[in-house]
Amino acid sequence: MSQQGVLLINLGSPDSTSVPDVRRYLGEFLMDPRVIDVSWPLRTLIVRGFILPFRPKKSAHAYRMIWTPQGSPLVVTSRELQHGLEKQIGLPVELAMRYRMPSAEEALRGLERRGVTEAALIPLFPHYAMSSFETAVVHVQEWQKRVAPGLKLKVAAPFFDDGAYIDALSASVKESLAKPCDHLLFSFHGIPERHIKKGDPTGTHCLCSADCCEKPSPAHATCYRAQCFKTAALVAAKARPKAWSIAFQSRLGRDPWLTPFTDLEIPRLAKSGVKNLQVICPAFVADCLETIEEIGMRGRELFTEAGGKNFELIPCLNTRPDWITALGGIARKTLDAG
Repeated sequence: MSQQGVLLINLGSPDSTSVPDVRRYLGEFLMDPRVIDVSWPLRTLIVRGFILPFRPKKSAHAYRMIWTPQGSPLVVTSRELQHGLEKQIGLPVELAMRYRMPSAEEALRGLERRGVTEAALIPLFPHYAMSSFETAVVHVQEWQKRVAPGLKLKVAAPFFDDGAYIDALSASVKESLAKPCDHLLFSFHGIPERHIKKGDPTGTHCLCSADCCEKPSPAHATCYRAQCFKTAALVAAKARPKAWSIAFQSRLGRDPWLTPFTDLEIPRLAKSGVKNLQVICPAFVADCLETIEEIGMRGRELFTEAGGKNFELIPCLNTRPDWITALGGIARKTLDAG
């Protein structure tokens, strides 16, 4: 009988807040051809010529603002999630990051040492995108062929509409809505529009009409935008905020990215009369730089400067018991699949 296990993979974080470590992390991240999907010479010029000489210092400062005594919030929380899931399902669970540590190689060797022969690979990204879900899966599969060829991997599907995940997310929103809230903003991580079009297997659906995400299509299986819209609609239907909308954060470069932009929507809402704003970031399951600093700090500042009064960042699911239970269900479903 095969010994089952789970491998969780998240995005990653610098090893420290030093500028060299942040530069190393950004270089690894941005040189991924599924993140900046242009030719290698052009990607090298963009990353090493225009980004790495300047951005690491600024990013290192931002990381220092959120760093904990134990290290990166993303890695620390993901480790706690790993241990909580292992306790919940009673199977070996290992953790990897797509960029930096802990590595996929380390996680795969850890599963093998523990006698695992069949593992559920769960990318901790609820929605499909080539720059997150896809690159994480391909990265682990490549390492598996090299260091653990006898290990069978079963890849979990994106869980953007999983019932237990939606229930956990909705419960976290309901708890926050006990405070005054005029408007709930769902802020998803942004991606370039070209990524959406590249992921469209039909080649004729995504971004070809204003309501493409509402029209049934096979393209939705790999459409980040449609899946984000679905998550927000399901959560809003359960949590019932007074008003809600969707925006996309963290854009890079000048190419067209998904709109509207969060950093423009937050002050717009304040100027439109919203005094009590709550923001949730469902593309992330663990709080990190993009939630704590970008939204919780800079977003708050944008809101109050534009006339808003109360700004609330709803925490990611992190290690909520209902989220760990949901993740256990995703693991079991993946392992039980043929």
